[in-house]
Amino acid sequence: MREHTADRTRTRARAELRGDCASCFGLCCAALPFARSADFAIDKDAGTPCPNLRTDHRCGIHATLRERGFTGCTVYDCFGAGQRVSQLTFGGRDWRAGPPEQRRRMFDVFPVVRQLHELLWYLTEALTLPAARPVHADLRGALADTERLAGGTPEELAGLDVAAHRQRVNVLLLRTSELVRAGTRGRKKNRRNADLMGARLKGADLAGADLRGAYLIAADLTGADLRGADLIGADLRDADLTDADLTGAFFLTQPQVNAARGGPGTGLPDSVTRPVHWTAGR
Repeated sequence: MREHTADRTRTRARAELRGDCASCFGLCCAALPFARSADFAIDKDAGTPCPNLRTDHRCGIHATLRERGFTGCTVYDCFGAGQRVSQLTFGGRDWRAGPPEQRRRMFDVFPVVRQLHELLWYLTEALTLPAARPVHADLRGALADTERLAGGTPEELAGLDVAAHRQRVNVLLLRTSELVRAGTRGRKKNRRNADLMGARLKGADLAGADLRGAYLIAADLTGADLRGADLIGADLRDADLTDADLTGAFFLTQPQVNAARGGPGTGLPDSVTRPVHWTAGR
């Protein structure tokens, strides 16, 4: 019974770690910078609202973002940080209506909370992995600490050394990875931080591989076996995952999947959803 209750709690927590634009003040469109590139059609400084952001905090070109050169916007997810900062950290106070200092502080705090929420995503997932049971107690402690930090005041969040906290959590995530991949058959492949941009990996056996931080931009992974692979931080932009098997892959996030290419034959873990553009065309 306790196990089922824990599963339901984690399912609810994971749902809360997805962006809810209707409850956010368009923070990703205002607080973050982006540079003209294949992902963004224009340059925009941090703290400057995107010209496509309407006064109701909705995107004026949401339905045609890809066609207009804003693919980067379509693959972004704040892991629920936007609604937390908007509705909880700042109590529903709109940055448009507040004083300049509140606006600046909100924009400074948002990226910090986004990092903490990403860690909450990984920690929540790690607690669903039976092979990581030896470190579940430590993971629960790290989850509670990260949630406490994310719930801090604007002043506390602005002064937080989030990099140091990430480093502490990463030790646990690395141990989780080792435990999970130890149960994968065959040789465990270490491709951590590897430069695999444009690599021809069609049908490759990458089951149980360590692909943490790997550059897989535009890589051909059609039909590849990625079951049980650690994909934390892997750059999958334009990687072709057609017919690839990622079931059992872990630390995979929705932004990574959204940035890749795939189709109905791509096997995905339950933690992510199949992007609409995989079937509708890019």
